[in-house]
Amino acid sequence: MAILEQSQYDYYNNPSAFGNYQFTSLEDIINQFMVVYVGEEKIISKSSRTDIRFHAQRALAELSFDTFKSIKSQEIELPPSLTMPLPHDYVNYTRVLCVDNAGIKQPLYPTKHTQNPFKIKQDDNKAYDFIYPSDNIVAKGDFAGTNIFNFANGPWYVKNAYTGDTVNVVNEKLTFSHGSNSPIPPSNTNKTSRAYAVYQEIDVSNIDVLDFSAAATSAAAATGKGVGTVRIGFSTLTYPDYDPFVTNPNKTIKPSLNNTDAIFDIFTVDGTRALLTFNDGTGVESTSTLAEVDVSNETTVYLLITSFIEDFTDTTLSNSENKVDDLVITCDALSDVLQSGGESSTWSRYKAHTPNENDINDYKDDKFWPLDGNRYGIDPDHAQVNGSFFIEQRLGSIHFSSNISGKTVVLDYISDGLGTEEEMKVHKFAEEAMYKWIAHAILSTRINTPEYIVQRYKRERFAAIRNAKLRLSNFKLEELTQILRGKSKWIKH
Repeated sequence: MAILEQSQYDYYNNPSAFGNYQFTSLEDIINQFMVVYVGEEKIISKSSRTDIRFHAQRALAELSFDTFKSIKSQEIELPPSLTMPLPHDYVNYTRVLCVDNAGIKQPLYPTKHTQNPFKIKQDDNKAYDFIYPSDNIVAKGDFAGTNIFNFANGPWYVKNAYTGDTVNVVNEKLTFSHGSNSPIPPSNTNKTSRAYAVYQEIDVSNIDVLDFSAAATSAAAATGKGVGTVRIGFSTLTYPDYDPFVTNPNKTIKPSLNNTDAIFDIFTVDGTRALLTFNDGTGVESTSTLAEVDVSNETTVYLLITSFIEDFTDTTLSNSENKVDDLVITCDALSDVLQSGGESSTWSRYKAHTPNENDINDYKDDKFWPLDGNRYGIDPDHAQVNGSFFIEQRLGSIHFSSNISGKTVVLDYISDGLGTEEEMKVHKFAEEAMYKWIAHAILSTRINTPEYIVQRYKRERFAAIRNAKLRLSNFKLEELTQILRGKSKWIKH
């Protein structure tokens, strides 16, 4: 019958177990409910485990909101953006605080007089502008910054190069470094470079015709190797048996098509293949454009880049490099939805403004000093020096006033207790409330349950929850007495 199965030695050498005795797992509550409350000659004669589990989870969620203690908390150093993402299991906040140099938490106060609304894009006449922004079509088309591509996460997709070759971003240019290393079926006469591909998925659901431009550098030829060939264009990647990551052009079965034009199966309005080819072999960057690419019958296409070195037969020569840069798609497409006009001016002004909390001038201005020295009209929302915040539910983030930039911010919040198996537990003070909640929920959803039974368990549920709240409130007589002693002091003006 004993509950403690873990030795004291094991407990005190396992910090993750500290304090767990005060909780009962949800699974244990479900098991005990089925044993004690369900069966012959009991009010609940039978019930499926699925029903009990559902009502137990609902009870845990509801009690987490206003009965259980809030123990969830996150701390960050507020970035220059003055925003903090809401936690992944966030339901509501209990407190938002700022930590001072002494480690004391100072409360921040919500402001109800501002927000970060969706800013609608407008034209010069202030009418709604539904034109799809071209600068959003290609991601990282200039190959600047970080997280440009990798094997799985994009926005540019690429396979790791063969030994001795590289496909990488060098000096903000997509650079293909080719050597003569392709496998040799059936003889040494087929030595050449590998043919690599890089691609990005493009949403063209709102676009009928687009224009395209790109800059590229074709590697120079030498004895034992030909010029570099770069192809940039549009494809559905559905060419028969085409795999963009097959790089060996000499394979007898399923050879690479990255050194051919056929894989670019999207065409312009006049029937030309939607493809730009760079093969001048000058080693100097040049720019080319492609007009009126017809994507009216497509919802998704792929901006495809392939690179190859022609007739690379001398394995002793150094690698050749093809380079790509400045990929730009433009169009005049109309969207079916409102377009964003960028950051809202409301939020821009709020975060740029010096808060009233920082204006230590005794509020002697036109707003707070209109009666010639009589200090009337001060807004209690601003009668503090810590700072303010508001929660933008649309974006799932907390926005802070400018005086909190760089400070340590703490968010205390509540969840529903259902995020992970580890947190699906109930404080023993509220265990009885869980049983009464489940019992009432099951009885109230059955068609033949007498109403007086339902009402009885409803009252028992209410009483059990009330007892749980009183127990979890954790009032101590000594602490209350100490507070009351402080109230008896004289206040001298």
